[in-house]
Amino acid sequence: MLNHPTVDKLHQLRLPGMARALVSQSQSPEIGQLSFEERLGLLVDSEAAERESRQNAARLKRAKLKQAATPEDVDFRHPRGLDRALFARLMTGRWVSEHQNILLCGPTGVGKTFLACALANQACRQGRSVLYVRQPRLLPALAIGRGDGSYAKSLAQLAKTDVLVIDDWGLAPLTDEGRRDLLEIFDDRHGTRSTIITSQLQVMHWHASIGDPTLADAILDRLVHQAHTMDLDGESLRKQGKPE
Repeated sequence: MLNHPTVDKLHQLRLPGMARALVSQSQSPEIGQLSFEERLGLLVDSEAAERESRQNAARLKRAKLKQAATPEDVDFRHPRGLDRALFARLMTGRWVSEHQNILLCGPTGVGKTFLACALANQACRQGRSVLYVRQPRLLPALAIGRGDGSYAKSLAQLAKTDVLVIDDWGLAPLTDEGRRDLLEIFDDRHGTRSTIITSQLQVMHWHASIGDPTLADAILDRLVHQAHTMDLDGESLRKQGKPE
């Protein structure tokens, strides 16, 4: 018979995984075949899995990903030039450990944002902190931060995030202030954190799109040289009614 006070105490100790596993064990007729150490191990494993699940859910919530994309949902059948072998290597998370970047380029509708969110989701699963932002909103928000005193705090948050996803790079001309903000962001992150960029522009056009040659050199030097580039092409997945 299940010892209910023990279950209550496990909940009081904030061990809900162990409590649920204990209830499950009490309802299993085969559980008596296991030794005490084996049953305890199952309880501990259940609690560990429960905590990891909660922590991952919290990381995903903080990441604010635009799409609920997972690596398992990525469509490799659609002809868009997606390198399956490279994607599989990126799934290991080594690129984050080595502070490398990912650049996803291609026309609208080929799934750049979906792929970026899938990669970010995998990083969350591996215990990394992630944040999704769109460049057209990021830079105005930083500009506002100069006036309300939150600028330094925002830069610090961007600097400490393990994987920063910047969507829609290069959609609009940059102001001088915006260029300098990007340099601050990538200077803080260079060699210590990883960034995912999505853009309709190929990397060869990024220098011109930044506008100032000197700042463009500095920004791209910190962003491009240690990066995996995926140049996608093909028809829009949205027009075909397919998941990205």
